[in-house]
Amino acid sequence: MTKFFLVLHVLAAIVAVGPVTVAASMFPPGARRALADPGDQRAVETLRLLHRICRVYAGLGIAVPVLGFATAMSMGVLGDAWLIASMALTGIAAAVLLALVLPRQEELLEAVEAPAGADATTGTADTTGAGATTGTTGAGATTGIGTGTTASTGVAANPRATVRLAMFTGIFNLLWATVTILMIVRPGSTTGA
Repeated sequence: MTKFFLVLHVLAAIVAVGPVTVAASMFPPGARRALADPGDQRAVETLRLLHRICRVYAGLGIAVPVLGFATAMSMGVLGDAWLIASMALTGIAAAVLLALVLPRQEELLEAVEAPAGADATTGTADTTGAGATTGTTGAGATTGIGTGTTASTGVAANPRATVRLAMFTGIFNLLWATVTILMIVRPGSTTGA
């Protein structure tokens, strides 16, 4: 049963965490391109797709620690320091993703969508509803009124926002790389490496 759980754990990590790390890393440069050329719909669509990948696969990523816990239980290593460190780093990585990366992606996405979906002078949604059907969260996206989007646009449209997002994404990726190394090397493990 241990090998079965281990295989599922590794596959879940590859399938769920891999796409998040790649898509999250691609988002900041894509946001810079979209902010530099507000009329580029393809850049906006790319950002929507990258954000959707991050959100969906972050949800699927819950399977990784669940299967990892099942694997550790079957191996009898729940008290090992390398595993405790890995679980702590996994929790920190999840917190970084949920609290720092995804919200900033949403802000930047709202900022690049604002010119297409809201009239900057009146703060109301365009009659086509293009800004209201993006799938993002926030006052502007759910009500069709651009006031919530316009308020966050000034902050998110700042190019520094993409730099901060890149930093948080790098931290997230570094945490996952560290967890991967701990899972492979298993320092101090008596189960062999």
